[in-house]
Amino acid sequence: MPGGRLTQQERQQIAAGLADGLAYAEIARRLDRPTSTITREVMRNGGPTAYRADLAHHATQRRTRRRGPASTRGAQSAPLPHGRDAEAVREFEEVLTTVFIASGMPRMTARVLACLYTTDSGSLTAAELVRHLQVSPASVSKAITFLEEQDLVRRERDERRRERYVVDDDVWYQSMIASARSLAQVAETARQGVGILGPGTPAAARLEGAARFLDFVGENTVRAAEQAREVLHTRAATNAEASPSSAGGQ
Repeated sequence: MPGGRLTQQERQQIAAGLADGLAYAEIARRLDRPTSTITREVMRNGGPTAYRADLAHHATQRRTRRRGPASTRGAQSAPLPHGRDAEAVREFEEVLTTVFIASGMPRMTARVLACLYTTDSGSLTAAELVRHLQVSPASVSKAITFLEEQDLVRRERDERRRERYVVDDDVWYQSMIASARSLAQVAETARQGVGILGPGTPAAARLEGAARFLDFVGENTVRAAEQAREVLHTRAATNAEASPSSAGGQ
């Protein structure tokens, strides 16, 4: 059944599909499964290049035994807004977490960011994150510190003076700009090495090549981020202006 747990045979088919270079969506179609199920399965078990069907099956069995039935009942206990399927939301949050991990983010940091992104308000307090993720305050604090350093979250105070951690439409822009600044710093440092190692030497040529490459990528990153921000903000403003007239016409 599409909603049931993956069988060992299905995992072997996933492994075969990955070996053949199939996209997750195609593997999912062949197994009559949601694409999110295949994505989560692969990403939490080594990624597309390291996925092994037998290891993944055993790992899932171990996780199921550790989790037990209590956590499943707890996940279904509270109704979600907008008529959402609690299990589908939980599965998507896991998928988003594993994708963040695959991009190089520490696991707890990825869980916190995924939690924030799947919240309608886009903001949560430390206590709310601790309660949702069932982790220690120290773990949340460490994750938030990492996310702040990457300009992926910001802090603000609500009306009750509680500190909230926020993601919004601007955080990816800020993160891209921070990434470009980091690339520029590496490029500048590489150029300093050219003089030290001696212009014309193989090592200096390598550093100069790296600096040029990073300059090019950084400049284009900034340009693309600024263009995307302008286009998306303009579109959002246009939609916001159109909404009152649309509502008034009903």
